[in-house]
Amino acid sequence: MRRKTYELVAERLLTLISSDHLAPGELLPCERELVALYGVGRSSVREALRTLESKGAITSEANGSFAVAPIGNALNHSLGFLLSADQADLDELFEVRRIVEGEAAALAAIRRDDAELALMAEQLHAMTAGLGSEEAFAEADLRFHLLIVDASRNRLIASLMDAIRALLQRVLALSYHIPGSPEAAIDMHRRILDAIAEQSPDVARARMQEHLARAEHEVGHGAVGAR
Repeated sequence: MRRKTYELVAERLLTLISSDHLAPGELLPCERELVALYGVGRSSVREALRTLESKGAITSEANGSFAVAPIGNALNHSLGFLLSADQADLDELFEVRRIVEGEAAALAAIRRDDAELALMAEQLHAMTAGLGSEEAFAEADLRFHLLIVDASRNRLIASLMDAIRALLQRVLALSYHIPGSPEAAIDMHRRILDAIAEQSPDVARARMQEHLARAEHEVGHGAVGAR
């Protein structure tokens, strides 16, 4: 699908922010300068700025200019925009999740404590109890995955997952309606939890990747979702 001009402008501005060329609090080039810099129309620049403002990446100033928002993690905003603007497809999302969540599961198997295992088990129970409710099931599903990330004790992995959290919430809710998918997810989550509880990092990694591969297969056959 062809991307809109304002999306391209917004992405290039986010690249400047993410690469520290524009620091928090620093003013963006004015509208006239951006038109000349990117060779686009004034309307495209204005729409790009409005989009970035709505995503929390920039803030409007009293004089009509825009400044980089005082955020601690520009990565969240750049990834969040990339995904929400349909500039990355679900294939890319699954590739990232297999890498990130597979390693998170392996690390969690080494670093988790009993309290974290209990919380994961609670969310697994909540998934079973929530089979009759899209909202309840998807929320428990998401929390299970995020608890594994927390147990990995890796702050960068946690930041990456937080950046795609909104997208995960949407697609998990949609995948709830795929026949047999919720029940299969519960079974896979149980197997992942067993591997983490047994402190078997290689098994935990393999089972997480198997879980995500199954979800990707479902999506590829016409279902919308990722687990």
